[in-house]
Amino acid sequence: MAIYTIADLHLSLSSQKSMEKFSGWENYVARLEENWRSTVGEGDTVVLPGDISWGMSLQESLEDFRFLHSLPGEKLLGKGNHDYWWNSKSKMEQFFEDNGLSSLKILHNNSIVREGLVLCGSRGWLFEKGEPHDQKILAREAGRLALSLSSAEGLEGERVAFLHYPPVFGEEVSPEILQVLHQYGVKRCYYGHIHGYGHNLALNGIYEGISFSLVSADYLKFRPIKVVNEG
Repeated sequence: MAIYTIADLHLSLSSQKSMEKFSGWENYVARLEENWRSTVGEGDTVVLPGDISWGMSLQESLEDFRFLHSLPGEKLLGKGNHDYWWNSKSKMEQFFEDNGLSSLKILHNNSIVREGLVLCGSRGWLFEKGEPHDQKILAREAGRLALSLSSAEGLEGERVAFLHYPPVFGEEVSPEILQVLHQYGVKRCYYGHIHGYGHNLALNGIYEGISFSLVSADYLKFRPIKVVNEG
């Protein structure tokens, strides 16, 4: 059994909002399915750090969830900036149960142990020199990440963080997010959100002792990558 990750699937099986108009996204759902089935086994786990479905509600996203459920492995869903269907954890879990989507679970403000790793996650935030309210959002998201990581207290294994937003992007840095990662001893962080020309600015390497990896679907050519237990 293994752990994989891939972000930004942007599924739209029951809506008109397709990504195929963008370069590199041609026939992306079929490519994703083929690559997923050739990579992920039934006993594996796949972390999806946000922007999973374009649906505006849980019901509108149902066909996307059914598609994910049909793929091999357990799926841990995180929140992205375009996941408008997102709701309380209890409501999402009840919706999954009511619709027989047993392979879908929520990774958001909590932690889940798989294959000797403690998987933690939240949406995060990138303070892009924006309006004053951005700072409030950043502080709130840092708190949510801390909640996820603190929930891992007493659990055995390396804490690995999965965020939607990159804490570092070009010259932009979210110090509050970095502080939380350092506080809880995180050495690996996987993130999405970045597409197209942004791939050239994305950090894939070490920053302040933490290894960062971009895992947006178009960057990975729609193939989940393995998260190796380095312990």
